[in-house]
Amino acid sequence: MTEERITEHTDKAGNTHTTHTIVTDGERSGGGGAKIMLVIVAIVAIVAAVLIFNTMSDAEVAKDNAIGEAAGEVGEAANQAGDAIGDAADRVAPAE
Repeated sequence: MTEERITEHTDKAGNTHTTHTIVTDGERSGGGGAKIMLVIVAIVAIVAAVLIFNTMSDAEVAKDNAIGEAAGEVGEAANQAGDAIGDAADRVAPAE
């Protein structure tokens, strides 16, 4: 229940002052829309953070894979160079 109280005071000079007071029995409920919006914003922020971290993780994995592939190619090139050196040595000084 809400009650409005109006009080009038007259001072010695004859000026009248009016005071309005509103009294309620309980706390006013409300702000439900704001709470829902806050929850939605929080969910969107969480989803965005998960997507960003997932993308960063994928980039890290791609970088690691590229380094691994490059190391494999260097190893293969070293094997081919070793084979070529062995072939050249056999041509220069054949094994008896």
